[in-house]
Amino acid sequence: MVFAQECQLRVGVNLYLEEDQKDVKLYQHSMVKLVSLKKSDHFKKVLGHKKIHTDFYSLFAAKNFMKLAKNNLSVSFVMKKKIGNAVKRNRIKRKLKAIIMKISKIKGAIKMNYTYIIIGKNKAYKVEHKKLFDEMCKTFEKV
Repeated sequence: MVFAQECQLRVGVNLYLEEDQKDVKLYQHSMVKLVSLKKSDHFKKVLGHKKIHTDFYSLFAAKNFMKLAKNNLSVSFVMKKKIGNAVKRNRIKRKLKAIIMKISKIKGAIKMNYTYIIIGKNKAYKVEHKKLFDEMCKTFEKV
């Protein structure tokens, strides 16, 4: 009886591994490093280009004007002071950053030759991770 259960478990694991191997081609193997903008001139350049607004954040995108290493993605996360206290603002930034890291592992989801600014909004605090992830994927397809 135990042997039969163990065989079923192994067969299930093998099927699961085969499905994962098919999905491996969709993901990039190299780690992407997020680089933030530092100078106000750089922020002004990006804010003047493509804009996409959602209920949870606003995304600004512009072609890269800085020289970056191969696996670097230029993304800055910004929060307005009137959203709440520092804990709330930092939590929203962490959520958005985690989603960007997850999306950057998917091949072709984010254009690496762009610079992005993401301005978080108050609604992003209470919304669940899955909904934010889906919304972010849609907006990056638009860019």
